[in-house]
Amino acid sequence: MMPQQNSQTLDIPKITQQIKDYFTKNVSGVIILPSKSTPDAIAAGTSLYLKLIEMGKNVSIISESIPQSDLLGADKIKNDLQNGGDNLVVSFPYIEGTIDKVDYNIQGERFNLVIVPRTGSQKIKADEVQFSYSGGNIDFIITIDAPNLNSLGSIYQKNERKFSSATIINIDRHLINNSYGLINFVSKSSSSTSELVLEVIKKLGTNIDKDIANNLYYGIITATNNLTSYSVTADTYEHIAELLRFGAVRKPAVTNVPNSFGQFSPPGNFGMMDQPYSPPVFNPQMIQSRQQPQRNYPEQQQFVRPAAITNTKSVEEVEVSPTSKEGQKIRGESSNELKPKIFSDSGGIMQ
Repeated sequence: MMPQQNSQTLDIPKITQQIKDYFTKNVSGVIILPSKSTPDAIAAGTSLYLKLIEMGKNVSIISESIPQSDLLGADKIKNDLQNGGDNLVVSFPYIEGTIDKVDYNIQGERFNLVIVPRTGSQKIKADEVQFSYSGGNIDFIITIDAPNLNSLGSIYQKNERKFSSATIINIDRHLINNSYGLINFVSKSSSSTSELVLEVIKKLGTNIDKDIANNLYYGIITATNNLTSYSVTADTYEHIAELLRFGAVRKPAVTNVPNSFGQFSPPGNFGMMDQPYSPPVFNPQMIQSRQQPQRNYPEQQQFVRPAAITNTKSVEEVEVSPTSKEGQKIRGESSNELKPKIFSDSGGIMQ
């Protein structure tokens, strides 16, 4: 089934301009990936995150489950909807009843926070203390590759109030996307979400560095199964060409999807399979080194001619021997019947 086109032509310049204007007016926001993120979603999300950080925006990137990825910026993905702020948070492992009181004192220009453990309890280890910030405002929420808010998992379910108070920018390509954002950049004919993020970054008017180009290139390649998917269009190849000019390193994506036709699938237009044809490799050395199986044939016995029987009797002896079974005559037979008959050319008996 081919991708369905939108009922109306998508005005990409207009939508990307709206996104740019909103980024210009606002500073703080979060980028949220689906709970089950694809490599395309991770590539698109991290690329936009790197660009907004470069522009000086206060943004964070969030996902319910932190994915394992080597893409630049993937190590910044968190699983809690926080966006910085001005409030310093001091945290450490805590067991109920182990803290007696929390106090503070000021010595000169130093503010000291004092945490007093209860008598008999272990003291807090300094290497277990962590610092972070909270209380930051969330002006905008950017959802990446999410057909609906429920696909964000617990990030949405536990923070519905924050979603209702922030502007949602919805960037996606799924056919079932219901345009839940205030700004919806949803292209249902696009072969990847990374291509949509590329259009947004280009609209921001800044250069695309090699790291962002590599992320977006990887996102497109994985989403299209090395450009073999039926959703690939001329625009896809143009986006790939742009990213290569920006410095992306050309390399195939590693996929673990088996070929339904097996190793010896015939070449042809099997776009729905999203699998390139790989012919078998002929290696003469493997054939030469392969040992032929040894077959055990049955041993042939030499033919021995049977010995001639020497105790046979002549016809005359048989005829005259009254005691021999072979010599018993049949009544009515004459001796002439035992003689060979000679036939002439005409077919008659000569004698």
